[in-house]
Amino acid sequence: MLLLRALNSAPIWLVILGVVAALELYSVGLMLLSRKKLGPDRLKPNNEVAGFKFSVIGVLYAVLLAFVVIAVWQNYSNTEIAVRNEAKAVGDLTQLSYAVPDPEGSAIRTSVADYANEVRQSEWATMARGSPSTTTAHALAHLTQAIFDLHSDQIRDLALFQQSLHLLAVIEDNRNERLDSANGSVPPILWFVLIAGAIITLGYPAFFGTTNLVAQILMTATLAALVALTLLLALLLDFPFTGQVSVSSGAFDEALQQMPPHLKGHPPPETENSLP
Repeated sequence: MLLLRALNSAPIWLVILGVVAALELYSVGLMLLSRKKLGPDRLKPNNEVAGFKFSVIGVLYAVLLAFVVIAVWQNYSNTEIAVRNEAKAVGDLTQLSYAVPDPEGSAIRTSVADYANEVRQSEWATMARGSPSTTTAHALAHLTQAIFDLHSDQIRDLALFQQSLHLLAVIEDNRNERLDSANGSVPPILWFVLIAGAIITLGYPAFFGTTNLVAQILMTATLAALVALTLLLALLLDFPFTGQVSVSSGAFDEALQQMPPHLKGHPPPETENSLP
């Protein structure tokens, strides 16, 4: 997993170039080596039998790869939704705090602003490494305590308290969801199967033989490039807060912009977010 995260953290053009080149060299190189050692005439009899088996292997691998891509894309989309819902709850709780008399209302506003600032300035960076932020957890604990300190002696106060608890639950649930997704949704064993399947699938063209060497090289290279790009798509989407293809922090930026100036804290650090 550390290697996969390191690949995701590298410049995207370098990762694409490196992975595509590696699989191209493996598949085309193995095919050329097979032709050199055995010759196309000895390989031609394999075309019919090996072609049928290659079709079965190709279909199985394509189904598995498509399943993983769909799964990581769904997880990426769910993470984006969780971030937006969390930021919206932060904004709603800020607005609700103005209906709460001071000093409780002021304490809630300060705590929710501290939490939003910590998420944007601290936890966004730690999630790129797959870990939560301790300071953000402390800020959330302070926000929780500020809400628990509300007095609910009257019906109106009780309604405000219940709504505050609901928004707090929304914040906590969505924070947990984005923290869970930061480490990826594809288990290591499945990545092993995907990589092993790519090696098997791209090694199969070495069993075929044609008189037209250029055509065989082009077909093998096209297959290797397609498998490499699809694997890269799954890799780049599997870690939604790491690398250049990452979930945008725009929802929290907007929530902070809507807060009073004295609560916004310091400007958030610049980060690259390819997908808003």
